[in-house]
Amino acid sequence: MAKRNDHTRILIYSHDSFGLGHLRRCRTIAHHLVDRHKDMSVLILSGSPIIGSFDFRTRVDFVRVPGVIKLRNGDYTSLNLHIDIGDTLAMRASIIEHTAEVFDPDLFLVDKEPLGLRGEVKGTLEMLRRRGTPLVLGLRDVMDEPALLAPEWERKNVLPALQDLYDAIWIYGLPEVCNPLEGLDLPDSVHSKTRYTGYLARAASPGAAQNQLPFDGPFILVTPGGGGDGEGMVDWVLRAYETDRNLPYPALIVLGPFMQRDFQAQFVARAEALPDVAVITFDARIENLLQQAVGVVAMGGYNLFCEILSFDKRALLVPRTTPRMEQYMRVSRARELGLVAMLEDDSKRQADRMADALRHLPDQPRPSEVVMPGLLDGLENVSRMVRSLVGAVEDEPVPIP
Repeated sequence: MAKRNDHTRILIYSHDSFGLGHLRRCRTIAHHLVDRHKDMSVLILSGSPIIGSFDFRTRVDFVRVPGVIKLRNGDYTSLNLHIDIGDTLAMRASIIEHTAEVFDPDLFLVDKEPLGLRGEVKGTLEMLRRRGTPLVLGLRDVMDEPALLAPEWERKNVLPALQDLYDAIWIYGLPEVCNPLEGLDLPDSVHSKTRYTGYLARAASPGAAQNQLPFDGPFILVTPGGGGDGEGMVDWVLRAYETDRNLPYPALIVLGPFMQRDFQAQFVARAEALPDVAVITFDARIENLLQQAVGVVAMGGYNLFCEILSFDKRALLVPRTTPRMEQYMRVSRARELGLVAMLEDDSKRQADRMADALRHLPDQPRPSEVVMPGLLDGLENVSRMVRSLVGAVEDEPVPIP
């Protein structure tokens, strides 16, 4: 099939069975690409149920495939449709492949899952490979501990795709911090196509009004990200404020759109009894809140970590350890490097431990005090590598009003 000579088209796949991480990472990359290339459009394929809550720049759009959710036993089920999961996955695969066929991208970027959810992008990868479309796998800095990731990838038959389908593998981090492929028995042909980009820098939403804040002065932002598994951290922070009324700053807690409603109601009620705690459910421009905060308490997901580095915020991170060790691996290494403070959840969640950590938060060094060349060069490097694969010409960035 002859390649077009018109507008450059980038297709990004994000399976998004739950949470906000994949969507926010893909959206950040898409926005940077269209800012840098006026002749480029980006289409995001996503299963996120709240993708429509986010703003998208001109020349960035999305196609939402039917949502699925992972159960505690590891199985998947349809998020909203009362149909068999097999039928749901078949619909997703068909929509993805048909979209790719019609959109005819100049580059296909797959986020995290080499073959997609339950292999749903394998057919699309093979079709685009036959067309000569460059195929790129983008990985966050940490996937999981090798003892779990290796058998998972073997079960999913990932290696043939890494060897035979993908032209490049981009890791959104630095090897000095984390190496997501460490401990995996991968051939030289896979390592030779792997590049570290640096972390993906973030900025406040351009043109957006400042968030309305419940406090006149400095505050700490507390956020478990999407919130689907963050009730323990929020409970622990509330215990600290309920026990110690002399903490240095008030707290604004953003619960996340995926937190169970029962937990949301409990936390709102508890916060209403505290003069120095306010709670909201969700803010699509949470990066603006983070920029305004004096410090951050979070769990340690990839996007929040990038924002902490980008806005140079003192941070106390409470990583989860199930179902993956991803957050713990990232946060413990960041603590070793002096980038953040970490508090391990021992399930007891003693109020005085959290209160003591919050009291020391203002005295922490900022991330910028640790000199790491290339730490936040991810977006620039992604843009450069996209140009090299599709032949696009970079434009001077134009401020968005």
